[in-house]
Amino acid sequence: MKALCFYQHGELDRLKFDDVPDPQAGPGEVLVRVKACALNHLDIWVMRGWPGLNLQLPHWGGSDIAGIVAGTGPGVEGWDTGERVVINHGLNAYEDEFTLRGEHSMSPGYGIIGEHTRGGFAECLVVPASNLVRIPDGIDFAKAAAPLLVTLTAWRMLIHRAKLKAGETVLVVGAGGGVNSVAVQIAKLAGATVYVVASNAEKAEKALGLGADFVIDRSKADWGGEVQRLTRKRGVDVVVDNVGKATLDTSMQAVARGGRIVMVGNTSGPLAEIDIRRIFGKQISIIGSTMGNKQDFHDITRMLWDGRISTMIDSVLPLREGRRGFEMMARGDLFGKIVLVP
Repeated sequence: MKALCFYQHGELDRLKFDDVPDPQAGPGEVLVRVKACALNHLDIWVMRGWPGLNLQLPHWGGSDIAGIVAGTGPGVEGWDTGERVVINHGLNAYEDEFTLRGEHSMSPGYGIIGEHTRGGFAECLVVPASNLVRIPDGIDFAKAAAPLLVTLTAWRMLIHRAKLKAGETVLVVGAGGGVNSVAVQIAKLAGATVYVVASNAEKAEKALGLGADFVIDRSKADWGGEVQRLTRKRGVDVVVDNVGKATLDTSMQAVARGGRIVMVGNTSGPLAEIDIRRIFGKQISIIGSTMGNKQDFHDITRMLWDGRISTMIDSVLPLREGRRGFEMMARGDLFGKIVLVP
């Protein structure tokens, strides 16, 4: 079969559209023929690699996967060839204190399809049967695949970790990424007033279309100062900051006393210098979050299938042109998700 893979860690020039071995379903596994797989910044980070990430090479990423059941391994029941499915990308190597209390993504044995194992940037893959969720009729594969990882991430980040409540205020730093566009919608569903920082007028307009109450175009104004002005110097209860190094200092200015800053990524770099006095002086909580549990995945797919949350799709490209999609994502030249189709 064909896959968009890399044989060595590095930059985008390492990506190759190449022949790789066909996978075989083992006990408890299902063979899925991929119909759509969306890109995430995670795919770039995995390709670059980091100390301790030991992958079987060649590796291909892709965590947001929709497809059809193409075969089943021994012991699998309840799934028929041809069924339309999405895949829960979370894997747990074993049960421990975290999985037993439903905190699957906190477990040291937690892994992600596309990061720790080969993913959906290929014609087929095998996954545990327990990771499959059916796609209702009327929802196409690209729309089913695109929102999965970002919606699960945003749901846990805001609802479970930040414990967002109705009547609170939320600032989303950045408007174009998948997690942030879904975070706007989840915050509105929770009954919050939502402020968004956008990089230009076009993205500002699209953020308003997602339901944002106030949008700050940072190309025209100091966004930290604008948040203070709009909130009458109070600040916001929750800041979603997945940029990291370039924005964290301003986010700490923008958050209200006793507020929370929640983070699931670091697109501008992992190392940031902060003024610790702001943390204890304003009694700020800085909260990390990663993915979600199995029930969260079923909850978010129901909301997606019901149309309560939607995901913007920027582009749909053939898998063979996947490097172009990676380049667009690396430049930030998008609003919404890029989906690759084998």
